[in-house]
Amino acid sequence: MNDAVNTAAAAHTTGLSPAFYLTMALYLVSAVMYAAVFTKERPGLVRVARGLLALAFLAHAADISWRGFAGLHPGSSVREALGFLAWLMPGGYLLASLRRQRLQVLGAFVAPAAIIILAAARLSPAGEPLPGLTLLGRIHISLATLGVAIFALASVLSTVYLIENRALKRKRFNTFFFRRGVALESLDQLVHRLVLLGFPIFTLAIMLGVIWVAQRASGFSRPEYPLALVTWASFAALIVTRTTHGWRGRRAALLTVVGFVAAVLVFAIYLVRRML
Repeated sequence: MNDAVNTAAAAHTTGLSPAFYLTMALYLVSAVMYAAVFTKERPGLVRVARGLLALAFLAHAADISWRGFAGLHPGSSVREALGFLAWLMPGGYLLASLRRQRLQVLGAFVAPAAIIILAAARLSPAGEPLPGLTLLGRIHISLATLGVAIFALASVLSTVYLIENRALKRKRFNTFFFRRGVALESLDQLVHRLVLLGFPIFTLAIMLGVIWVAQRASGFSRPEYPLALVTWASFAALIVTRTTHGWRGRRAALLTVVGFVAAVLVFAIYLVRRML
C-alpha cells in the first residue's frame, strides 16, 4: 500500500500537466514574435506578441493550479519555486507595460527567460524532496521567489540600460530602443523603484530563512547561504549608494545585475542538490 502511495506521489512530482505544453508553446511563439519586432517595424506586431504572452501567463497559471491540486505548491520545493518565478516574471512585466507602453518590447527578454526557467523547473530530474520543510520554510521560499522575480525584472531593465548606454557612448542613435523613445533616465528610475519594492520582501525572506536554518541540523555551512547574503548585500549597497552618493546609471545597473546573478546561483545550487 505504501509503495503504491509513493509511486503515485512520484508520478505527481514528475508528471507534466497539459497546460504546461500549451504554456511552453505560447511562450515560444510570443518570444519569436517579439524577436520579429526588432527586425520588422510592423504596426500591431508588439500587441500580438503581448497578447500571446498574456495567454501564456494564463496557461502557466493553470499549470501551477494543476500541480497545486496534486500537492505541489510553489513553496513546497525549489523546483516549484522556480516554476512560480517563471510565472511571476511575465506577470510583473505585463502589469508594468500597461502603464508604460514604450516598455512593451521588453517582452523580447522576458519571454525567453520564462521559457528557460520553466523548462529547468519542470524538466529537470525530481530528485529528493526538500527535507524538514516546515510552514516557516514554505513562507521563506515563497517570499524569496517573489523578491527574486522583482529583481529579475530590474535586471532585465538594467541589461537594456547597459546596452543602450554603450550605444550612446559610441554615438549610435539608431538602436531599437532609441527609436522607440525609451529614455535611459526612465529605465534607471524604474529599476530603482523595482529594487525598492523587492528589497524589503527579500530581506524578510532572508530573516525567516536564518530562523528556519537555525532550527535544522544542517547549519549554515552550505554555499548557497553566503550567496544569498551577497544578493542581499548587493541590493542594500545599491540603495545606500544611490541615496548617499547619488549612484545612478551604469554603476547602479551593473550592481543590479550582480545581485540578480547571485540570486540565480542560489536557486541553481538548491536545484542541483535536489537532483543528486
